[in-house]
Amino acid sequence: MNVNVLTVSQINKFIKSLIETSAPLKRVYVKGEISNFKRNAFSGHCYFSLKDENSQLGCIMYSSNAAGLRFEPETGMTVLCYGRISVYDKGGNYQLAVDDMQPDGLGSLYLAMIQLKERLDKEGLFDEGRKKALPRFPKKIGVVTSNTGAAVADIKNITARRYPLAEIVIAPTIVQGAQAAQDIADSIKLLDGRGDIDVIIFGRGGGSEEDLWCFNDEKVVRAVAACNTPIISAVGHKTDSPLCDLAADYAAPTPSAAAEKVCPDINELYFELSILKRRLNEAMCGGLEDRMRALSDITSSPILENFDSLINTYSENIDVLSQRINESVSHILENKLNALRAAAGRLNALSPLAVLARGYSVVKSGNNVIKSVSQLKQNDDITLVLTDGSANAVITEVFENEQ
Repeated sequence: MNVNVLTVSQINKFIKSLIETSAPLKRVYVKGEISNFKRNAFSGHCYFSLKDENSQLGCIMYSSNAAGLRFEPETGMTVLCYGRISVYDKGGNYQLAVDDMQPDGLGSLYLAMIQLKERLDKEGLFDEGRKKALPRFPKKIGVVTSNTGAAVADIKNITARRYPLAEIVIAPTIVQGAQAAQDIADSIKLLDGRGDIDVIIFGRGGGSEEDLWCFNDEKVVRAVAACNTPIISAVGHKTDSPLCDLAADYAAPTPSAAAEKVCPDINELYFELSILKRRLNEAMCGGLEDRMRALSDITSSPILENFDSLINTYSENIDVLSQRINESVSHILENKLNALRAAAGRLNALSPLAVLARGYSVVKSGNNVIKSVSQLKQNDDITLVLTDGSANAVITEVFENEQ
């Protein structure tokens, strides 16, 4: 009896071939509750099980497909998965290789938006403290929308009617379809980077939820939150507020409402100016009357009425004081002059010239004054200094006084 003995690998490969070549198992939709969901940090592959009341099915979602998910799967979430049944022959296990996954009973787009909202809210992108005040009198208004839609026409018309002083700068933008989110974000950055835009309006006139979904895209929300220029979200006819409304400095229900918000009414401004002008004129006239009244009170005061008499009185007082000062100065000068004369007399009495005038003379030998006969000897040349001149002499004999 011949027995066909198979190896474990052969059995697994045979089963793998049967299952993976089965047409009904190549394209399957499986509904179930996620259990033990894990995402490999290195490869990006997702591993989990789908279960119902009686059974469970192992699943794998490769990173190439997981990267396209618009929500984050979680354990306990009921989902609808699309994929194929495959066999991991080394372990002898079959599993569902998931190509796409959507939440059951809730659109994947909406769930993705809820999860994105929670994540960005935690980052602080929706904080009220980040909101910037809108300018009251914008000189340039940037507009991010389709260049041919009703939204841009409404903004132009309202601006021209309410505040024609403002200039509109349009960044033509795709606002629907796969490229819309990136184009909206790029246009916002473009206008914000100019440096001369006072406020930016972005949005569109309306559409289906799918048409408006680009305004929930993370790229758009982050561009709005990072905008340094005050920015207004103006997505029209929406049933729910898109995430860009939460990140913007102001959310308008329509582009027309955004233009109304950002443009002051020039007729109201003219009215306010007329009121201010009237108040200014009243204040100026009132102030002028008060000053004229004060001036009249001053000119009619008793002091100014007798001003000439007052001046004459002060002039006479000045004359009297001036005379007193002159007399006092003359008296002081006379006293000082007499004192100077007395001092000069005393000084003159001590002068050698005064002594000489009384008949005395000074004897000098060269430059030396002779004070004693001991300084002289016979035949010395001397000079006699008199009051009116000098004379030369020769010593013929020297006599000393007897003691």
